[in-house]
Amino acid sequence: MSNITITFPDQSTRSFPSGVSTIEIAENIGPRLAKAAVAARINSELADLSLPIDTDAEIEIITGDSDAGHEVLLHSTAHLMAQAVKALFPNAKVTIGPAIENRFYYDFDIEGTFSDKDLEKIEAKMRELSERDFTVQRVELTRNAALKKFDDMGETYKVEIIEQIDEKDTISAYSQDDFIDLCRGPHVPTTGKIKHFKLLSTSGAYWRGDENNTMLQRIYGTVFSSKKELDEYLQKLEEAKKRDHRKLGKELDLFFFHSLSPASPFFTDKGAVIYNGLVRYMRELYLQYGYGEVISPQVFDMELWKQSGHYEMFIDNMFSMEMGEREFGLKPMNCPGHTLMYSHGLHSYRDLPIRMADFGRLHRFEKAGVLSGLTRVRSMAQDDAHIFCTPDQIGDEICDLFEMVQTVYDTFNFKDLSIALSTRPEKALGEVKLWNKAESTLTDVLEKSNYKFTIDEGEGAFYGPKIDFHVKDALQRDHQLATIQLDFVLPERFKLKYIAEDGSEKRPVMIHRAILGSLERFFGVYLEHCGGDFPLWLAPVQVTVLPVSEKVQGYAESITQKLNAAGLRFQLDDKADKIGAKIRQAELSKINVMLIVGEKEAEAGTVSVRRRHQGDLGPMDVAELIDLLNDEIKQRSS
Repeated sequence: MSNITITFPDQSTRSFPSGVSTIEIAENIGPRLAKAAVAARINSELADLSLPIDTDAEIEIITGDSDAGHEVLLHSTAHLMAQAVKALFPNAKVTIGPAIENRFYYDFDIEGTFSDKDLEKIEAKMRELSERDFTVQRVELTRNAALKKFDDMGETYKVEIIEQIDEKDTISAYSQDDFIDLCRGPHVPTTGKIKHFKLLSTSGAYWRGDENNTMLQRIYGTVFSSKKELDEYLQKLEEAKKRDHRKLGKELDLFFFHSLSPASPFFTDKGAVIYNGLVRYMRELYLQYGYGEVISPQVFDMELWKQSGHYEMFIDNMFSMEMGEREFGLKPMNCPGHTLMYSHGLHSYRDLPIRMADFGRLHRFEKAGVLSGLTRVRSMAQDDAHIFCTPDQIGDEICDLFEMVQTVYDTFNFKDLSIALSTRPEKALGEVKLWNKAESTLTDVLEKSNYKFTIDEGEGAFYGPKIDFHVKDALQRDHQLATIQLDFVLPERFKLKYIAEDGSEKRPVMIHRAILGSLERFFGVYLEHCGGDFPLWLAPVQVTVLPVSEKVQGYAESITQKLNAAGLRFQLDDKADKIGAKIRQAELSKINVMLIVGEKEAEAGTVSVRRRHQGDLGPMDVAELIDLLNDEIKQRSS
């Protein structure tokens, strides 16, 4: 038998017999590595550890604690869960089970729903199957063979998936004991590699996300390569539950939803303070960066949406209505209306750039399956703006936007900013040459700005490529917020023009941008980020006055009058409760500043100050305190 040369990531080499598998190579290196290995990268391609190697190759042994290894574990554990479900619920039909960030899920068609006790039984069965250490084998089938196999098993959803695969394609599946499922792989070599997992929750989900299809039952779970990692993740999930914006919104009385206006939030007076505070902050930035705020209609004749392309590309997500012989659509976006506003007058190159901001309400018919509190709604507003500029102005405008984005995220204490350039999607409007021009322009600007960025192929808007900004919240979860989109298509479709310096008519470029994004979504993300501990400038109630007894009620009221005159948001807790109970309630309500007023304070003309997370700060003159608080508010410290 001939030998082959294996090259490792550190460029060291070893000789092995032809046909050696990566797991055998790992065992040769050492038992610890073999135990940790879950997959391999052979000539840059992920593969199963059992795959024989018969030519010289570069290999990397993938362990479970790496990103690639973690994804292999997630996929493999999803199969283990499906195997357990089939063992306990033989009539269950298996659908799909992808890996998502730090989790996996699998959807099943069963009678009824999964209970918490069912999850316990399934998890116990998974542990049994793991301990039995079944070999996991890759099986390759022709399309016809796969159709017959899964049809014989009664797996109708798998049959539907296979029918959509080209007849010439080979289909891969993975088997362990008597269970088999479609998958591209790779997978762990044995079920015994899957040890540190936990089933998390269950919910309903429509097949293929379409509410017209069958309602399935979804089980979420997670897995890690070590118990320590699993425990840390579960602890983070518990913290996330405490920070869930839907929970906090109810506890702090910020917003609610009603069935008579589905997925459209009602903001209470306290919630409106925060919402309007976000708007007010952005308006101040608009003044600094030369934006003019406009107001545009809510309803347009459907002809506008046909001209813009939204009718073709977005109609399923629009609210439409017929009035007389005309069809109208509620606006899901501001951009087509802004092209009309731009066209209202004649523009010279001297007028550009024109920066047009709009907080108008938008309506999108999001499917029921994707709705989620404030983060996915049907009624929303954006800190939306469109910049009409010359091609030569694109670089400067986007650089200003970078600066603006950084300012905003610093204000809200979001760290770890990352950037992705999203390119032409499969369904797109406009000529390819316009798209190429737009993509190369954004690439040049990013490279010159020295920002590191990744490429998201095919994730651009239907009218142009975009730069998306991602941030990490307090729990290190990723959120896409700001977006900058470069558009040569809409100016062409609406025949926008300006008079150039030489007197000729030219097309402006249109830059779409939002920094907070949807105000509703940002509200939800930020609420979880800060855990309801809003900074003083944004807090619905900035100060609460806590009289110790009825004897000082008059003095407490005089304090509130001073707070009111200073423009501070306050409340007076004049209930008959003991002061300890009042302080606890203020803490639960996450009120930043507590002013405790007793007879001693009344005599001295002071207040005893207590700050959330700081404790008692002692007595202070009221006027001095007001000055300090207003300075803090002006600085917008977080």
